[in-house]
Amino acid sequence: MISAVIFDLDGTLLDTIQDLADSCNKTLEQLGMPPRTLDEVRSFVGNGIGRLMEQAVPKGKDNKDFENSVELMKKNYSTNWHNKTKPYDGIMDLISALKERRIKIGINSNKPDPQVKELARLYFSEVVDETTAVGEREGFKRKPFPDLANEIIRIMGVEKEEVVYIGDSEVDVATARNAGIKCISVTWGFRSRKFLEENGAKIFADKPGEILNLIERL
Repeated sequence: MISAVIFDLDGTLLDTIQDLADSCNKTLEQLGMPPRTLDEVRSFVGNGIGRLMEQAVPKGKDNKDFENSVELMKKNYSTNWHNKTKPYDGIMDLISALKERRIKIGINSNKPDPQVKELARLYFSEVVDETTAVGEREGFKRKPFPDLANEIIRIMGVEKEEVVYIGDSEVDVATARNAGIKCISVTWGFRSRKFLEENGAKIFADKPGEILNLIERL
């Protein structure tokens, strides 16, 4: 029986793509580089800002301005991270339903930890404790390493057999596998169902309203 859920953030709980794309293109413009389309940025996200900019910047890490682009992107996003960001349709109903069933909720993201906690406070403060809303921070390897997922499970005080990980990317599939927990992949985020299948996803939700039924069958 599932007693705890760990959610990915970007592309799963929150539609953050427009703020990410705007910040990315502002960074590229400041460095005299060509902009990226929304679909391009969507395919770049999911593994941290460094990886995003590695793909967005021409020649990636070989570009002399790559390191500068990462720091500039962090700065730009830090002031533009909730201009257009919003929960996906149906997410708040899902969160409320999980709360009613007394299912514990955690968030695991490759965003910087302070931003993850702030977004959790803004949108999910009634159901997510700040200690179980975690992002990239010192002392823990980021996803797909299981470090932060394991830390959330430890804080929740549950067994791994009781936990399901819910995310939209191949990084989330790998994180769940590495942590030894079940996984539900969502198709409303930043990756297609076909891509997720090719990367090992087995259980899918096409909308938030399907999650509860899937959890009950795990």
